[in-house]
Amino acid sequence: MPVAARSVVTAEALAEAEGPRQRRAIAKAITLLESTRADHRAQADELLTALLPHTGKSFRLGISGVPGVGKSTFIETLGLYLIDRGHRVAVLTIDPSSTVSGGSILGDKTRMEKLSVHERAYIRPSPSRGTLGGVAEKTREAMLVCEAAGYDIVIVETVGVGQSETAVSGMTDMFVLLQLPNAGDDLQAIKKGVMELADLVVINKADIDPDAATRAQAQITSALRLFGHHGNPAHAHAVHGAEAVHHQWQPRVMQSSALQGTGVDAFWEAVKQFKTVQTANGKLGARREKQALAWMWERIDAGLKHAFRHHPKVRELLPQALAQVAAGTLPASTAARNLLSAQAGQA
Repeated sequence: MPVAARSVVTAEALAEAEGPRQRRAIAKAITLLESTRADHRAQADELLTALLPHTGKSFRLGISGVPGVGKSTFIETLGLYLIDRGHRVAVLTIDPSSTVSGGSILGDKTRMEKLSVHERAYIRPSPSRGTLGGVAEKTREAMLVCEAAGYDIVIVETVGVGQSETAVSGMTDMFVLLQLPNAGDDLQAIKKGVMELADLVVINKADIDPDAATRAQAQITSALRLFGHHGNPAHAHAVHGAEAVHHQWQPRVMQSSALQGTGVDAFWEAVKQFKTVQTANGKLGARREKQALAWMWERIDAGLKHAFRHHPKVRELLPQALAQVAAGTLPASTAARNLLSAQAGQA
């Protein structure tokens, strides 16, 4: 039997002043969003529609980096810094799911000991469940719930799996990449998969090896300059000369030590400059519009795939098709066409 309280989540409860009741409402709402049951999905759609007028007022910050770069420590230090300055901070952390057992450790909340118990912070760990791009399937919706609850800074911490972090840049206002000072050779600085998406690169744990951190900063700065001219057009100069900085954000590289708390003030100053520039030139609004449309098409793709898998004719033919493809007696492309034709009623 489903828990009845799960469905009793209202926009009013989420919009209440901060406190235990609001936190319970946020948790229930996100649990409802993550449910795969059809009736829960209908309730979740109704809730999201009611919440929409109360969303969009926060700043959405995506943070990524390889395991061990110090994302959790950096986010906790940043979160406490922001709370001291009057902000409310929501952190949506995504843990990788095992491809063998399907389970996740969800340990980020444990690592952020001080931030997780602060009354002006909310941390929600979620499993990636194999989703490409390093984010959980319902992260966008959870982000809207946190915004409706009055959190003005929403941080999305993603699975650090190398060059597949495009999804986080597709749902946040600013994408920050954390790097280690001695992560590898010079080629690491010019890997285009993630680097050209970054709006800001932070060399974390700079205190461990200051010389290596300085070298890494120089290498990545050169790489970002190269991408600005030949790579991501969004990072190119729109206006040349002294006024260019007022019209177009230029990705930059800085050093920090989250453990020692150094560089956080400079980091947040850079984030505020980014917000000012991108708001003034209209790119922040355009980015959100593009993200909303991309989210719609992503949900359509997921819905079509779900409908395909549950189509009676497809379910009838699928076991045999899987066996034939696995045995090498039927090309995968032919099997796919046969199943699609069966769904369309052309078989």
